[in-house]
Amino acid sequence: MHNISAATAVLLVLVAIGSVIHEPVLIPPLAASAAIIHCAPGLPLAQPRSVIAGHLLCAAVGYAVLAAAGSSPWAAALAAGIGLAVMTVARTQHSPACATAVVIVLNTPRPATFVPLLVGSAGLLVLAGWAASYARPRTPRYPAYWW
Repeated sequence: MHNISAATAVLLVLVAIGSVIHEPVLIPPLAASAAIIHCAPGLPLAQPRSVIAGHLLCAAVGYAVLAAAGSSPWAAALAAGIGLAVMTVARTQHSPACATAVVIVLNTPRPATFVPLLVGSAGLLVLAGWAASYARPRTPRYPAYWW
């Protein structure tokens, strides 16, 4: 139960940050990332390399597809598929990151604002997972490896 409360707490922090800076910080892919980090911390896709690099790579793919094909559901699906391929080649698979590419193609956020917030939020999720794992006695430590 503690992992659920820790995940909820970090998501509420993202909402609070967004409220203060008047930007949407909590996006659905980050909620999915929090769930994976806190409920399956030993999985390769929960490790910091996959969480942070996966979101960053899929953001790049999302912006590239948006520039090349525009904003449409077809382009969003293409961005998710290409993002998955790129993460696989980079060995940074993180399934929620595919949705980051979709969010970018469908919502067209400004890269100068969106990318730093995305990377910072993913980093915060990882740090919260690390801190929560040390607050729970007799549980596996997160992360299993940092990079």
